[in-house]
Amino acid sequence: MNKVLFITYFWPPSGKASLHWPLKIIKHLPQFGWQPVVLTVDEDTFSAKDESLLTEIDGNLKVYKAKAFEPFNLYKKFTGKKKDEQLVASETISTLNKSLTHKISIWVRMNLFIPDARVGWYFPAAQKGNRILQEERIDAIISIGPPHTVHLIGMSLSKKFKIPHVPVFIDPWVDIVYYKNFKRSKLTLLVDNYFEKNVLLNSKVSIFVTRTMQEDYKKKYAFLKNKSEVCYWGYNEEDFEKVIHVDSKEEIIIHAGNIFDYQNPAAFWKKVKEEIDCGRNIKIKFIGTVGEGIKQAIEQNGLNGRTEFAGFLPYKKMIGELSKASYLLVCATEPRHVPGKLFEYLRIGKPIIAFGNDNEEVGKILEACNAGMLFNYSDDGEIFFRNADKFKRNIEQIKSFDRKNIAFTVSKILLSALR
Repeated sequence: MNKVLFITYFWPPSGKASLHWPLKIIKHLPQFGWQPVVLTVDEDTFSAKDESLLTEIDGNLKVYKAKAFEPFNLYKKFTGKKKDEQLVASETISTLNKSLTHKISIWVRMNLFIPDARVGWYFPAAQKGNRILQEERIDAIISIGPPHTVHLIGMSLSKKFKIPHVPVFIDPWVDIVYYKNFKRSKLTLLVDNYFEKNVLLNSKVSIFVTRTMQEDYKKKYAFLKNKSEVCYWGYNEEDFEKVIHVDSKEEIIIHAGNIFDYQNPAAFWKKVKEEIDCGRNIKIKFIGTVGEGIKQAIEQNGLNGRTEFAGFLPYKKMIGELSKASYLLVCATEPRHVPGKLFEYLRIGKPIIAFGNDNEEVGKILEACNAGMLFNYSDDGEIFFRNADKFKRNIEQIKSFDRKNIAFTVSKILLSALR
């Protein structure tokens, strides 16, 4: 059986959503002739913990860990936070916080940490990777980013041991969406673009989790035309087999996952308030972190009494909450973004209202699955409320996104990388 080294910063018990793709692909790959080995961080101190995910790891899977320097404790100290205080992703890149310490920390993050704040993991992970490759007969390397530091590690090991490298891009690199409101120096961008280009040049095949992102990268780097593939984020069928759907007297709108201020469907909140004023018993529930701008919009529209901020929930509990929803809300950040939660929404089977300017890919997926509607952020979504009961999902189309199917595709990509 061929062996593949997965380099992933996020791994259980981290509750980071980014780990679900590698976790489930790794679970299924042995069925298709590939034995995974994992290199991950010793401890992810930023993300909330989800201990339940530890049960998903095969006892025979070899998991190697390398310590990392994470700057977040320094960030806490510099900004006056307590050492044991949990950081919120939306808070660390907030544009509403006008304090000098926050502005300085943002400048440092955007210009001195290249390619990202996890660059302190590079040397310990590369060293550990060297040991792994000396002890294990590894045939290929997969790195999962962001953080895109993992791709630099993968490239370094690939070149040294002459092993094919397959980077997986969950999000873009140099122009990832949360950089758009911040200034990066010309030198920073020059170095970051150099890193990105060299990783892609060295890669045997590059995998993108959206077709739009793949097309965008092919325009930037023509050499990717014949060495890139799309493997959607997907979902895990086993997680939904025992889900019990619950009917509620309320109409519950749920958004699961982080939602940032630049994902604010402002007109939608106003429409929800109008529907409530007309007698509908609507409740809004957020699962995950919520930007301060979103919270302000909820308050300004008089929806505080109708809104619950549940915070982070373990994965299985989050799925259980989705089963109680009447409608599921998803907000794309840009045209290249297909939110991971969309696939879990599709499988749970509740009508989906999506917002995303010019996001044709999300719209096409919803249409193909007959699962919901996509709107621009300036729209209020009124037509959705009038047509929500007409969506009869195409379950066979949805099941094509099962990660077991995606793992089979990954196995074929890895085989092609060996040629």
